[in-house]
Amino acid sequence: MHKIPESVLVVLHTADLDVLLIRRADASEHWQSVTGSKDSWDEDFRQTAAREVQEETGILCAEGSFLAPMLHDWQLENVYEIYPQWRHRYAPGVVRNRERVFGLQVPAGTPVQLSPREHTAYQWLPYHVAAQTCFSPSNAEAILMLPRFLL
Repeated sequence: MHKIPESVLVVLHTADLDVLLIRRADASEHWQSVTGSKDSWDEDFRQTAAREVQEETGILCAEGSFLAPMLHDWQLENVYEIYPQWRHRYAPGVVRNRERVFGLQVPAGTPVQLSPREHTAYQWLPYHVAAQTCFSPSNAEAILMLPRFLL
């Protein structure tokens, strides 16, 4: 089954602007925020964001959870070219992805439980350092916008 070329980027952060970055298992030099594609075309972006956060970090923010009110759709979308090394995951001819950006504020010290098949390490960094550390330009740009979206 091919991946859907619609995804989310979720910037997890504390009130003090520390940002969670996770290291990809399939590209160990790549640090990033939580990302992931829709499971189905009719899955809305909010559901995708909550599912991906839970799958990748173990943090619950789905509707009805304690952190659900802290998951914010920033009403921003990025359209970017899919990196060539990951195009095989998509239908033939698909080269662009649409990504919706969210923020999730969590209490400092929130435990993180990584999915080892997807990520191998995590770190909390001040937002400006996190932006310099992540490999994706759209991820870095979103992190730098964080102060505008603080609650």
